[in-house]
Amino acid sequence: MGHGVTDISAQQPTTPPADDKAGVYRVLARKYRPTRFEDLIGQEALVRTLRNAIAAGRLASAYILTGVRGVGKTTTARIIARAFTCTGADGTLTQPTAEPCGVCPNCRAIAEDRHVDVMEMDAASRTGVNDIREILEGVRYRPTSARAKIYIIDEVHMLSTAAFNALLKTLEEPPEHVKFIFATTEIRKVPVTVLSRCQRFDLKRVEVEVLSAHFAGIAAKEGATVEDEALRLISRAADGSVRDGMSLLDQAIAHGHGAVSADQVRDMLGLADRGLTFDLFEAAMRGRAADALDILARQYAMGADPATVVSDLLDLAHWLTRARVTPASADDPTLPEAERVRGKAMAQSLTMATLTRAWQILLKGLEEVRFAPHPLHAAEMVLIRLIYAQDLPTPGDAIKTLASRGAAPAAPMGAPGGGGGGARMAVGESLPPQAMPPAPTMRAAPLPETGAVILPASFEALAGFLSEQREALLSAALHQDVHLIAYEPGKLVYRPAPGLDPNFALRLGQRLTELTQRRWSVVATADEDGAPTLRQQAEEIERRREAEAAQHPLVRAVIETFPGAAITRVRMTQPAPAATDADWTNGDPEE
Repeated sequence: MGHGVTDISAQQPTTPPADDKAGVYRVLARKYRPTRFEDLIGQEALVRTLRNAIAAGRLASAYILTGVRGVGKTTTARIIARAFTCTGADGTLTQPTAEPCGVCPNCRAIAEDRHVDVMEMDAASRTGVNDIREILEGVRYRPTSARAKIYIIDEVHMLSTAAFNALLKTLEEPPEHVKFIFATTEIRKVPVTVLSRCQRFDLKRVEVEVLSAHFAGIAAKEGATVEDEALRLISRAADGSVRDGMSLLDQAIAHGHGAVSADQVRDMLGLADRGLTFDLFEAAMRGRAADALDILARQYAMGADPATVVSDLLDLAHWLTRARVTPASADDPTLPEAERVRGKAMAQSLTMATLTRAWQILLKGLEEVRFAPHPLHAAEMVLIRLIYAQDLPTPGDAIKTLASRGAAPAAPMGAPGGGGGGARMAVGESLPPQAMPPAPTMRAAPLPETGAVILPASFEALAGFLSEQREALLSAALHQDVHLIAYEPGKLVYRPAPGLDPNFALRLGQRLTELTQRRWSVVATADEDGAPTLRQQAEEIERRREAEAAQHPLVRAVIETFPGAAITRVRMTQPAPAATDADWTNGDPEE
């Protein structure tokens, strides 16, 4: 193992307290809690840094430890406290040490949670500023028996804003005899003003292989026989947390009465058999709906949670995709036989398009199963969706099919932007632009000059002019609520739509006069109907475009190939300029 991690078989449990000696059972997570840096597993970087800092005398006044639950934050804090206070087995040690003896009065008092100078506080239950003030009042007094006064605050992110503010000054300039050690699972909730005053250590998740070896050593000390596959299942379920894994191992030993098999662990955890997971995934990929639903029913009858079954399928899809991309990863000897043999063959038989589509369906389906009133029914629907997705062509196959039907391929997509997906862009770009009616321009066209004043030449240009002048409300009203009766530069006659402000004509005339420096006549009348609003005209043009697009051969082929497909938007692009003889030299296009 790397530096800072010793052979698991050499680790010893902490010194048991009096109740353990009297025969009271202690859970494994407490019995085998590390008491030295050497006992910490999977945290080589942290161990190396702390050892070197202690050896060089570069000790910070405040540390903050972060990581997932059960990874060893509070345990590490207690080991650091021992390193700062240990006096050695003979009582002659006067400086902090990276090798706390574990037998001196300070080490034993810390192990038994009774050291008067090492105070632990749970910030989850004591969040207020008054709790912090109690600590700060004791900071000014020197330690009673140890070299330093150490404050360990667990779940420090739970402190209130006022409590954090009360800590700041003491953290920045603490007395020499005071050390702070913070632990948190939510480092983002800790103010940066506190983080900047602490040395930060990130405890990483412990890998499955390291956890399995650690649990094997503990099982041997407990006199239990645990199968390797069972250890691996427990380690995977622990998700990088040593404490969670120890609790599961404790439960598994009790469940198996000292002899633990993989099947027993699966029953205990509600997991699906790995072989059945392969069978289920293979049945879905081959489109065998009856077989897939039967396998799911068998797993459910054996106690597997439907969400766990879908999660296992998702995990298998991820592993097969990795094996497809990097085939060497499937030859890892630490993998179970199913992954190395059957999984490798399955990965090579499935395409990347199939695997990525399966991943997306299962990922979305997992949330549905978790929140469905009947998880089994939801899991069955996810399986059916996955099975029938195999009948759909991949994008490449769809293009080949459309090409074989004689439909013209879509033109290359232009620059990104404008919204809409790639399929929508392809539909719009494949249509001949000259076949579509022009849309009314929303920007100001070239304006005629009247003396020294430039006025919008058309009603559409007037709306665009107001938009460019950041008069969004006036421009929006012209688009949506004004039925044009007559327009010429300097004069506007319209019928207002119901709900338009009665003073709109006055406001519009005044603002146009200010912007153009020419008097405007804006008249609202109900004597004539007027033309449709600009918005109504745009909607009518959009409807005509969709109707004409629906008659295009490529669009018809797409709708026939993908049942349920519909046109949601038609977007026009400029046609590519035709090539001329001057654009070609020796038969090749010029760069």
